[in-house]
Amino acid sequence: MEPFSSLQTLRSGLDSGLFSSLELAQYYLGRIKTFNPRLNCFITVTEELALQQARQADEQIAKGVSGVLTGLPMAFKDIFLVRGVLASCGSRMLENFIAPYDSTVAAKLSANGMVCLGKTNMDEFAMGSSNENSHFGNVLNPWNTEYVPGGSSGGSAAAVSAALVPVATGTDTGGSIRQPAAFCGISGIKPTYGRVSRYGMVAFASSLDQGGAFGHSVQDLALLLSGMGGFDPLDSTSAVQNMQDIEALCSPDPKGFALDGKKLTIGLPKQYLENMGNAELESVYEAARATFEGRGIQFREVSLPHTSVAVPTYYVIAGAEASTNLSRYDGVRYGHRCKDPENLEDLYIRSRTEGFGDEVKRRILTGTYTLSVGYYDAYYVQAQKVRRLIANDFTAAFKDVDLLMTPTTPTHAFKIGQLAKDPVEMYQQDIFTTPASLAGLPCLSIPCGLLNDLPLGLQLIAPHFEEALLLKVGNLYQHHSDWHTQSPDMESL
Repeated sequence: MEPFSSLQTLRSGLDSGLFSSLELAQYYLGRIKTFNPRLNCFITVTEELALQQARQADEQIAKGVSGVLTGLPMAFKDIFLVRGVLASCGSRMLENFIAPYDSTVAAKLSANGMVCLGKTNMDEFAMGSSNENSHFGNVLNPWNTEYVPGGSSGGSAAAVSAALVPVATGTDTGGSIRQPAAFCGISGIKPTYGRVSRYGMVAFASSLDQGGAFGHSVQDLALLLSGMGGFDPLDSTSAVQNMQDIEALCSPDPKGFALDGKKLTIGLPKQYLENMGNAELESVYEAARATFEGRGIQFREVSLPHTSVAVPTYYVIAGAEASTNLSRYDGVRYGHRCKDPENLEDLYIRSRTEGFGDEVKRRILTGTYTLSVGYYDAYYVQAQKVRRLIANDFTAAFKDVDLLMTPTTPTHAFKIGQLAKDPVEMYQQDIFTTPASLAGLPCLSIPCGLLNDLPLGLQLIAPHFEEALLLKVGNLYQHHSDWHTQSPDMESL
């Protein structure tokens, strides 16, 4: 059994009887026991649940009633509720919270027969770009443990990168799937806002949060997304949508990813290129462009004029929504409760002071400020107007091109602690990811090279609900490159 196997390879092994789902689960649980103490990817390992689900999957396979996902192992970012399992969101505030029900994503993947190996570490309440903000400690990058894995879904990204699990879920509010995917040398997709249900996914910024997937290849992402997506009446922001275009990509026939002779044009946003500022990164980016051009894809420069204000706009809106969403964690209704409070005011103050980490407190305070009387119109309302301008930029660009291509991040992973005391510089790590989040667009990050022996990511952005095109083009790149097949040296950990 090869640890870095694709889902299709594992599916073939299960269907041929080369190994059982139980053996597969035990194999990956063994890797978690070996490597997780060195990387800190998992908060909770659900061994008992995994073995139970694996046995059930083996019964389905034996009866000939299995689906494409039946018996395949996966992990959830610890922001998705899984009934009976800790759902901490990486926070002391929820360190004892056992989920009373399944999130829609967990219910869907369970119904599809997937095997849950555990819940992965994350920046507290998904607030961070480095996975240094978890109450349960830093996640380490398996390519070099002196570096961050990215955030906030760093635990999922590092676990997939190290082959502790073949695929995992993540969430992306301003780049929290794409950035860790780039830093860890794997593939990651943030779907269109509304493609994946947010029911049972603990809220950070409700108008931005979107569930997505990590895998070694674009084909793995298509398989996992096919089981996660779809309309959900329990989520008022869920979109009525057609999943057949994504489900068609789950066929073992590789022709499903064919572009059918369609002539594509990819746009290169000039504002993104101006912000690279790194000759080595530019050379990697140009090499990726050459790969596409060799397949007949054309390029043209486009303009997204409001890119420079995307990061401040994002942090005003996300902070305001975080302030509202996290007000429920007060020691009375939800979350950590301080010991021996003197009165109600002391209960509120000490419970929230003890329960939240510094980054969460920073965002709650700035968000509360922007929503306060006298500042609401000056900050929050203005940010929402700029958000519309950013979305209009993308709409105009997609009249002339099919997709957009950018770097995922300004550079490779940075060292642990390097930006911890400079939140503004940390926020700038999201410069290439936040604009598409504000517009609710689907985005894909795929490995495209190495710089100083650390991975770099290429971002593709598509119009709303064009995930199938996004995946097809990403798969085309991976068919003509091998960056997604490279893996960290696990023996050096």
